[in-house]
Amino acid sequence: MSLRSEVAAVVDSLLSCFLPMLLNFPLSSLGNDPIKKCPHLDVMAGVLYSALILLFFLPALDLIDNFNLTCRYAPLIIISLHLGLGLFSFTLDTWSTSRGDNALTLGTGAGVAVASHVNHWLGLMPDPPLDQLPFSVPSLSAGLVGLGLLRLCVGVLVLVASWDLMKAVTIPLVCWVSGVPSGDVRKARQHMEVELPYRYIVYGTVGFNVLSLVPLLFSYLHLS
Repeated sequence: MSLRSEVAAVVDSLLSCFLPMLLNFPLSSLGNDPIKKCPHLDVMAGVLYSALILLFFLPALDLIDNFNLTCRYAPLIIISLHLGLGLFSFTLDTWSTSRGDNALTLGTGAGVAVASHVNHWLGLMPDPPLDQLPFSVPSLSAGLVGLGLLRLCVGVLVLVASWDLMKAVTIPLVCWVSGVPSGDVRKARQHMEVELPYRYIVYGTVGFNVLSLVPLLFSYLHLS
């Protein structure tokens, strides 16, 4: 394993343990933790889950990545797997916003994974030659800052536009297909057959655009 890979593995491990703490400590302090006797138990559980995920999945990441990029049926398997996990998270009897968040995360992950597969098969984002690695950090200048701000504005505009368009199209379509009245959108989204495909399709599209459409647009506009 190269030094760059070893450093990346260490950084990924630290981030995986730090993010659950970063996300859950504010929730615990606001009283949103359902476990009242131990307000930070969810933080410890998040760190433990992260460690277990790294223990089992880190050795297989190269295999998973290679399958995702090279297997012809990877997009179908990715979409089916993420959708199945979303259906599993919606098996509770009562509706809650956390299940919608699960569908959001799964949809985004599926979109990013499918975009990686498409980029690889079309040769849109080839890996740089090994002799160019590691990349050197460019010196800070006004032109570099301006380019970064321009990329940020273009990227955010594209993603917000795609999110708004897909949201406007998906909710009425899903309500029509599932037979749920669409007059009250908030009430309609409390149905699994509306909330799951809405979150999955909308944020799957956003995830796909983040890794495929937006970089292609940067390349076309010479902003890469």
